[in-house]
Amino acid sequence: MIQVLAPKTLGQIHMLKCNLPSCGVARFLILLDGPWATLIVRELLRGPQRFSELRTSLTGISAHTLTHRLRRFEKSGLVMRTAYAETPPKVIYELTELGKSLEPILLTMNNWGQNIPDDVLRSAIVNDNEM
Repeated sequence: MIQVLAPKTLGQIHMLKCNLPSCGVARFLILLDGPWATLIVRELLRGPQRFSELRTSLTGISAHTLTHRLRRFEKSGLVMRTAYAETPPKVIYELTELGKSLEPILLTMNNWGQNIPDDVLRSAIVNDNEM
């Protein structure tokens, strides 16, 4: 059991008790939830990158979403951020050893995804758009 800080009204804070899941898939999804998470990791598996490089390679991601994800990954130990004292400022993002350990998982996901029939994928996209 861990203690999680949750803000209360008027700036007060109280403790909530939170059970961590024992299921590996659930634990994985705590760190890598949402539509952009694994795609950011995929790009960083290619090597260290600047924010602008990530933004260019992840067509459609907003600056806000990318910033939020990178900060979250940094706090969870998946990504390391290195800022250089240069003008203009230079910041590089790269995967930690923990982040790099996701490579075989993403390769397996890629292999599985490559085998999804086009009609099944189209059906899933159409169904999502109808909701």
